Amino acid sequence: MSCPQTVCVLLAFATVVALGAKDSCTECHSALEGRLQAPVTESAADVHKRVGFNCVGCHGGNPEAEDPGAAMNRARGFIGAPVRSAVPKLCAHCHSDAVLMHKYEPQQRVDQYAQYVTSVHGKRISAGDSGAAVCTDCHGVHGIRTVKDPLSPVHPLRLPETCARCHADPQHMAKYKIATNQFADYRRSIHWEALEKRGDLSAPSCASCHGNHGATPPGIESVAAVCGTCHVLMENLFNKSPHQPVFAAMSIASCTTCHSNHAVLKTSPAMLSGPNAVCSRCHEPTSAGRLAAVEMSNSIAKLRAALDRSNTMLDKASRAGMEVSEAILRENDAREALVKARVAVHAFDPAVVEKPVREGLAVAGETYRAGAAAIQELGRRRLGLGISLVTIVITMAGLWMAIRHLESGPR
Repeated sequence: MSCPQTVCVLLAFATVVALGAKDSCTECHSALEGRLQAPVTESAADVHKRVGFNCVGCHGGNPEAEDPGAAMNRARGFIGAPVRSAVPKLCAHCHSDAVLMHKYEPQQRVDQYAQYVTSVHGKRISAGDSGAAVCTDCHGVHGIRTVKDPLSPVHPLRLPETCARCHADPQHMAKYKIATNQFADYRRSIHWEALEKRGDLSAPSCASCHGNHGATPPGIESVAAVCGTCHVLMENLFNKSPHQPVFAAMSIASCTTCHSNHAVLKTSPAMLSGPNAVCSRCHEPTSAGRLAAVEMSNSIAKLRAALDRSNTMLDKASRAGMEVSEAILRENDAREALVKARVAVHAFDPAVVEKPVREGLAVAGETYRAGAAAIQELGRRRLGLGISLVTIVITMAGLWMAIRHLESGPR
């Protein structure tokens, strides 16, 4: 009596796992060469194999049979290499089963497939587009590793490159009429710098904005919401700013208009004023908006200069051995004020920016004076030390002369 293909696969899979029975799949493919042996070699580090799952779980068949014909019997549920369109549902047989997943990985989510079918990838696969991404394109086939494994293609440090396999391939993306410069732009961004150079695994990558299993390109209306999940203060200030209703009325993407999307560069006062100011794209040189931008830029630059001046003085005093640790700690308040001022730019109101700038300038002035006082104290100490040394030398010379005089007299 035959059974449905899926049921047979799962029954055979359960039998191999539960009984630890003979695995003729591995024995046979180990004796082969090239691409037929590769699955055995690759699966050595596979997360499924480490917990006892074998080939039959995905490919079906009878792993206890010695004869290849019997082992690959379609009646026993053998499906061989699954067609691309069947891969998501095949993976979901286990990964959507809460009871099964809880046994092996209690924290593992079981809604990946439900999300996938709502994604652009899932919709295209359902529509018969075999070029869209499926589970194995991102996670691998036989050598699947956990997300936390640095060698996993979906590890945060490797994920952008994994997405780029398709999205940076002009030939593959041609039929979708999608640009292929996203990965190159991302590698110029402050997000990539934080992720790759500083090793900050929480830094945004492709999945942070687009999602992973439910990957959907953010539309104009959702971009601000995506950025706002991390940059909450900036979003709140922008929503109260004069730009928000204007951008909304014109259906202009808020965050990406000034910061771009993939090539999010490091911010600086140069974005507000100067030849490359983003404000100049919309505001004329003599307009109120442009003048406000220049005023905010000058305020931030003034605080930055005061901080640099204070830091130079404190560093000089510290290198000279003077005790200025309290002033150095106090300087952090001025740096925090600088961060607040940069954030306040999103309110697009010079008065809002000026408030933290004034606070920071007061602290920077205080710490500069502390460093200058330490340098003056150092000068006084050096002068006192010099006078002491001269006095000691004169005293020693006098003693030497007195001794010589005594020695030269009658015994």
